Amino acid sequence: MLSAESINRIERELAKYPPDQRQSAVMSALAIAQDEKGWLDSETMDFVARYLGMPPIAVYEVATFYNMYNLQPLGKYKITVCTNLPCALSGANEAVAHMKQKLDVGFNETSADGKFTLKEGECMGACGDAPVLLVNNKRMCSFMSNENIDCLLEELSK
Repeated sequence: MLSAESINRIERELAKYPPDQRQSAVMSALAIAQDEKGWLDSETMDFVARYLGMPPIAVYEVATFYNMYNLQPLGKYKITVCTNLPCALSGANEAVAHMKQKLDVGFNETSADGKFTLKEGECMGACGDAPVLLVNNKRMCSFMSNENIDCLLEELSK
C-alpha cells in the first residue's frame, strides 16, 4: 500500500511515542501517506488505521477535521489562501480575486491544466506577513501582492 520509504518515515514518527500509544502518530502517518499518494482515499486511510492499530473511523475523523488532508485528487499545487480578518484587511481578498482570475477557478476548483487547486484557509499564524498562502501545506508565502502571486504562479508552472 505504501512504499518502504514511507513506512520507514512512519516508523520514525512512531518511535517518538510509547509503544502502546501508536495512534499518537496518526497525523504524521496521514501526512506521509498523502505525500506519497497525493491524496487520501479510503483504502489509504484504512491502511493507516490497520498499521497504527486504530479503528478506521478514528482515522477518518482526523482526516476530515483538518484541512491539510486532501480527501480527493487535487491539482499538482494546492494553494491555500488565508482569508481571516487580518489577512483580509491586508489584501487577501484582492489576492484571491487576482488568483481566481489568473487561474480561471473558484475556491475548491482545479485549473484546466490540472496544475493548481485553490483553497480557502484559516489563520496560518503569520498575520504580520499578510496576505499569506500555503503551497501544498509545506511552503508559506508572505506579502502576496499581485506581482508576488504572478511570480509564484510562473515559478510553479515551470
